[in-house]
Amino acid sequence: MAADLEEGVWRGRSVARVFIAPDGTTVLVGKSAKDNDVLSRRMARPYDFWFHAAGYSGAHVVVRNPEKLKRLSRETRDFAASLAAGYSGGHGGGRVAVHQALCGDVSKPRGLQAGKVVVKRFQVVEVRPTKGNPND
Repeated sequence: MAADLEEGVWRGRSVARVFIAPDGTTVLVGKSAKDNDVLSRRMARPYDFWFHAAGYSGAHVVVRNPEKLKRLSRETRDFAASLAAGYSGGHGGGRVAVHQALCGDVSKPRGLQAGKVVVKRFQVVEVRPTKGNPND
């Protein structure tokens, strides 16, 4: 099996922590810069949601969206954004600005370092960081 998207596994290797949002949605949190690349560019689908703490290095967070919803519930959005803040350099502060985008708006031009991407369109969500309890 090449990938198990719901388990955060790519080619037999775990690349993401797995969380379940309060509404039952699967949320994946990259474990390293290389894993962020795999998660955001290989595993995620264009209609999945992507989160990353603005101005900090840290995990890419992908919210699976097999129903191709246009927007997440506020509860799931805040849950995912809080994880992005918690698994970033901003985890020790108060509120953190987090970019939210569709994965289809996230690209990786040739030559960028591992974990670096370009985001075409995004919204900003401000949340308090959390690391939650992974389900894996």
